[in-house]
Amino acid sequence: MTIPPLAWFKSSYSTDGGQCVEVAANLVASHGMVPVRDSKIQSGPVLALPASSFSAFVAKIKAGDFPV
Repeated sequence: MTIPPLAWFKSSYSTDGGQCVEVAANLVASHGMVPVRDSKIQSGPVLALPASSFSAFVAKIKAGDFPV
């Protein structure tokens, strides 16, 4: 299986405060996963989440299910 280079991006809601994660959504269609990494440690570990789990997580955030 060949995996294309990851196209990392941060949310447009991110600021320069450094508390961000980056995702690479270019593997959703071909591999069904969303890689996630810490934007401060770009050479660090990558967590590959199933696309359905990542979508459920984002939906819970948008619904306010995680207290701040």
